[in-house]
Amino acid sequence: MSDLVSGLPEFFSTDLPPGELPMLRPLLAARPLLQAFIALFRGGEEEVMVRLLVLREIGARADLPRWSPQALQQQFSYLNPVKLDTVLKRLREHDLLIWDSDSGDYALSEQARAALAALSTLFSFASDPDQELDYLTSQVAAGQAVGKVSEEALRHLLGGLNTLHQEFTDALESQSEFRIQAAQGKLERVWQSVEKATAVARTVYSDEEQPVSIVHTAQAISLAQSRMLALTGTFKRRLAQLQQQRVHLGQSGLTTRDISAWLQQQSQPRLASLLEALLPALPDTAFLTSDELLDVAEFELIDRDRPQTLATSLPPVETAPDADAPTVERLIAAERLFERLQAVQSDTRLLDAVLTDSYATTAYRLSLLSLLGDPETAADHSVVAQLARLPLQLDSDGSIEAVSDHHAIESISHGLLRPLNPTDESA
Repeated sequence: MSDLVSGLPEFFSTDLPPGELPMLRPLLAARPLLQAFIALFRGGEEEVMVRLLVLREIGARADLPRWSPQALQQQFSYLNPVKLDTVLKRLREHDLLIWDSDSGDYALSEQARAALAALSTLFSFASDPDQELDYLTSQVAAGQAVGKVSEEALRHLLGGLNTLHQEFTDALESQSEFRIQAAQGKLERVWQSVEKATAVARTVYSDEEQPVSIVHTAQAISLAQSRMLALTGTFKRRLAQLQQQRVHLGQSGLTTRDISAWLQQQSQPRLASLLEALLPALPDTAFLTSDELLDVAEFELIDRDRPQTLATSLPPVETAPDADAPTVERLIAAERLFERLQAVQSDTRLLDAVLTDSYATTAYRLSLLSLLGDPETAADHSVVAQLARLPLQLDSDGSIEAVSDHHAIESISHGLLRPLNPTDESA
């Protein structure tokens, strides 16, 4: 300890003894355990890998924790004997491997066991794409289970949650469908860890014996979890908005995403041949901004996870089917109703607006009036959408009025079509 403290002052700008610094005191107190990690991880990557391999193999034999030199040589017969002796010597010099002169056997020290336990927890999350939050949650939960909640571990967990929230917020602000989908998937993957962290935090701040600082950190974790929960609905709404903005190619069922996927599977010569006759006719893309172009290019070139094989083909060319007679009749009826309603300038009886010689056509026109002011229908581009956008309001009290001198209709709903002025529409 004295050698370490004597060399520390040169790293600090004041004359204050390092041992009196409150932020350094926990590190000095844990020096024996830190020396175990220093002994394991100092040097080249190859050396570190072999040391960990040897130490983990020695620690894995729980039924017979003591090793004779002959057993070690036999266990690691696949290693170079000289390199193995170097590794064992380093483990002995740093008190990771203890030699019992009475029995003539080797055994792991307490520091070595603690280091292996910490590493094994970390290794268990090595293949997890969201290992940080899972690992932090497991550390807090383990401390809470044994009654030793670490304020530092809680702060790390809070920092991880806030970092994730900022990452998700940035994805939403980017307006990139790819980034939003990736962030939504990540939120779904880490949600179980988020819920566990909240359960642990709730247990902590309900304990009256916990220090105030730990309770405040636990409450902040619960607040961060609530903010993450609010993002779940935001992701769905934003993706739904982007879905509405997706360009559909006629009635083929294809979208620009399908065309993009197909183009990505074509070779460069094939793409060149497709563009050969079209290149002079390409529009000037002055309406595109560099931020959106960079976002899409970065995702396509770097972030997209591409499968090894992907079968993407466009459907065969088919002639659009002819509309059947009923469809044509309904379209004509809707167009005539639209023309009739366009001319409405004052309160008009429902009977005068929809009545025709045919019962079926009258009923169809009456059903179309229910779409007036419907925002979902108004987002379409058909004559029905044009009708829905008309500045008219249907008022009906549910009563029925008789229809005289009609061969197919005896009565119809009583109501009035009222033109809306600009103030009504804005309201």
